[in-house]
Amino acid sequence: MKKLVVLCSLSITLSCSVNREITDKPIIFNEERKELTLKYMSDRYDLDQEEPNIVPKMIVLHWTVIPTLEKSYQAFNLPTLPDWRPEISSASGLNVSSQFLVDQDGTIYRLMPETTMARHVIGLNHCAIGIENVGGTGDSKLTRAQLRSNKWLVKYLKSKYNIDYLIGHYEYTLFEDHELWLEKDEGYRTIKTDPGKKFLKRVKRATKKLNFKPTPIAK
Repeated sequence: MKKLVVLCSLSITLSCSVNREITDKPIIFNEERKELTLKYMSDRYDLDQEEPNIVPKMIVLHWTVIPTLEKSYQAFNLPTLPDWRPEISSASGLNVSSQFLVDQDGTIYRLMPETTMARHVIGLNHCAIGIENVGGTGDSKLTRAQLRSNKWLVKYLKSKYNIDYLIGHYEYTLFEDHELWLEKDEGYRTIKTDPGKKFLKRVKRATKKLNFKPTPIAK
């Protein structure tokens, strides 16, 4: 696994007390996953592309519910969706994934390139970078170390890309009437609670100076 030591850009130096590492821990992204991703983009979003690239406009925070790093990683690793996800299998055989995975000790892993599409949020995958956090419920609640890493990672991504929104997964349906929303199937929705309102509020508060646009308000 490759490690990248990232220095804060000048604009956010005062908000970053330490430099952090991003460790590359790539999931399988072979020709099968590429074709499934391109098919997803075409079928769900009417986006016909030669490469599964995205222009990031949003960061979405998640939790895995799975209590360990390796089991969380394995859930994303294979190109095809496992049998235990029947609630979303009708939409595509593409496995879920995310660009980043943050362990309970705060270690940041990059699972795939930041500008390659991952399946992690209905309607918005074409423009969203996902940050998954190991655990989140029961005896594996999100930790202070994860909170610190999420704050840092959001600032790092904002310094690289023209990102407009920072949201929790549970907020995704608020974008249904937004110009970024591309999901064609009105019946394809799932109920989410991650990464928890308190966790999201703390990350948003710590990144307030980055001037993200406000999340749309429920009607």
